[in-house]
Amino acid sequence: MIEGISIYEILTLTSILFFIGVYGFITRKNLISILISVELILNASVVNFVVINKYLYPDVLQGVYFSLFIIAVAAAETALAISIIINLYRQISSVEVKDIETMKY
Repeated sequence: MIEGISIYEILTLTSILFFIGVYGFITRKNLISILISVELILNASVVNFVVINKYLYPDVLQGVYFSLFIIAVAAAETALAISIIINLYRQISSVEVKDIETMKY
């Protein structure tokens, strides 16, 4: 693995990042904060793919390919989510979840 850092330390860090993202997704009331939490979840999974691939098969790049695919999907998802949030802000002048729930369609 990486010199001086074991796989357990990296997996512990990514698990903490993942659960911080889950906690933020569940508890936040702002759409931008929820989007940032989803990005934390995706980034933790990307790091897991690369680390586990490097640990199990050091000469194969499948984990890197999966990670690039996830990064591309996350970028598209972020662009779409930001455009939806901007459109909602223009209609109701707020990005809070409680304000969107009371919005009339």
